[in-house]
Amino acid sequence: MTVPVIKNALEQNPNLQITVVSNAFMQPLFEGLERCYFHPAYLNNKHKGAAGMYRLYKELKAAHQFDTVADFHDVLRSKLLRFFFKLSGIATAFIDKGRQEKKGLTRKENKIFQQLTCTHERYAQVLRTNGIKLVLKNDLPVYSELTVPDALETIFSTGKKIIGIAPFAQHREKMYPLEKMKTVVTLLASQNNTILLFGGGAGEAAILQQWETEIPSVYNMAGKYSFKEELAIISNLHTMVSMDSANMHLASLYAVPVVSVWGATHPFAGFYGWGQRLENIVSVNLSCRPCSVFGNKPCWRGDHACMMQIGEEMVIDKIKSL
Repeated sequence: MTVPVIKNALEQNPNLQITVVSNAFMQPLFEGLERCYFHPAYLNNKHKGAAGMYRLYKELKAAHQFDTVADFHDVLRSKLLRFFFKLSGIATAFIDKGRQEKKGLTRKENKIFQQLTCTHERYAQVLRTNGIKLVLKNDLPVYSELTVPDALETIFSTGKKIIGIAPFAQHREKMYPLEKMKTVVTLLASQNNTILLFGGGAGEAAILQQWETEIPSVYNMAGKYSFKEELAIISNLHTMVSMDSANMHLASLYAVPVVSVWGATHPFAGFYGWGQRLENIVSVNLSCRPCSVFGNKPCWRGDHACMMQIGEEMVIDKIKSL
């Protein structure tokens, strides 16, 4: 979600240079931005712990001359890193996550059910605090289509609609039940569509590979392509179907329409895809929703009704409408 904000800032401020510090895995997300440099953080080895954060700070100081530091994360590691910069006399700013507002939105009783400031805007406000003029504009794609890997050229040249489906999320409460999603995949594939499945990790890849084996016109992408290649594949989809998860945001960078399925979480918390239309959301209205910001709390009802009550036809109809 930081990518479109950073692009807007760079386009609107021609003399601005930005260095993004994040996990090395994320580098392909920023390679298309002019005057944006990427510095990888290796949080499990040389940048681990307080000593590792100091080592990262020294690396950054040696590599670039900074005027300001913008902390988009405001967690222990980023707080420590910005503390080192502050000690050296560099101005810092950090995100207001709106924690109290989000508690009001997600509490069990007496919810304050209203749209909160979107996370893109919260990132933008950090940069404004740093003295950077910025107005967010989401009318154009962040990136253009990329070239698909050679191995998939035949699939993309059939003339069929290519639908991406990412059935997983970090937490169960954000996942549409797999048996129901498999039904969605089966029905879509039987209607002259090509389905590409996305996931991460060996366990998810094994499930998706089984679906590929069982269902014609279904192809598993998980574990077969690099992150950079997966971005190229996503950029060429007609539609992406995802949970409230990373794939919604990845597809949004390329203006691919996303049908997103929401359970325990809610777009009111501010984590919706860049430029996506709210009418493409699939969800049911329940008084208990949302019960958490990130979907990391177990269903207190015990029946996962927010997902179980979403019929397969609801998802398919929404996809067909696109």
